[in-house]
Amino acid sequence: MSVMEAFGEALVVEPYLPTLMGGLAVARSPLARSILPAVVEGKMKLAFAHAEKGARYDLGFVKTQARKAGEGWTLEGEKAGVVGAPMADRLVVSAAAPDGVALFLAENPAGKPYRTVDEMRAADPVFRGAKAERLDGGIALVEELTDFAAALVCAEAVGAMKFACDTTLEYLKTRKQFGVPIGTFQALQHRMVDMFIALEEAVSFTQYLNLSLAAKEPHGSKLASGAKSKVGNAARFIAEQAVQLHGGMGMSDELNVGHYFKRIASINTQYGDPTYHLMRYAQQA
Repeated sequence: MSVMEAFGEALVVEPYLPTLMGGLAVARSPLARSILPAVVEGKMKLAFAHAEKGARYDLGFVKTQARKAGEGWTLEGEKAGVVGAPMADRLVVSAAAPDGVALFLAENPAGKPYRTVDEMRAADPVFRGAKAERLDGGIALVEELTDFAAALVCAEAVGAMKFACDTTLEYLKTRKQFGVPIGTFQALQHRMVDMFIALEEAVSFTQYLNLSLAAKEPHGSKLASGAKSKVGNAARFIAEQAVQLHGGMGMSDELNVGHYFKRIASINTQYGDPTYHLMRYAQQA
């Protein structure tokens, strides 16, 4: 959480989370001894390829097929929006096996890279008979990794929200209108207070979620959805207020706050948007 919060505050775009998710999946399998040392040393990057077109956040929606080929496996299918894929050496891929959804470690087919709205790099890998090694764990591990990733992007959002609040407060102290700083206007002070309250609520939710997941508490998945929904709405509110309080220049590329707005908007769609997670939370009630 501490690392991701710092990354969010500094707007770091390196593929830390994709490699971490891939590494956690590999750590559950016999391949850990041969793969993880290179990952830890920074010599190998991984990415987690699960989402597919038309899935709409449904973790069980997996059309990519895995077929047994001798002692190994081959993969057929396509993944969508895999962040970190252009830089990854290998991919952890979900695919439908004869006994259900399973995870595989495959070579990166190097699909055409593109930049997302928040300047991350992603690709849509296409597998055509790609050779792969099966990992331990199935759909339950996919759900666990997704909850873990949701917790970490919540922490990243908290870092971005902190920057948005701090830079907006500083702007209100220095921008003058009618000969006085606009921060002296009571209406704007009220908006800053609302931003601060939203930030503190998000911090509390994120801390509780991370502690619960670390302790492997049974309600972790439900709490992950609750936090992703609450933090997502709070982050969007803060980002919108920060841009509005900066005026028209808030959306310019020359001002940092506009870039933080884009990152927060992207985080809100990663691993399920606030509306999806609110529904998922209600279903687990």
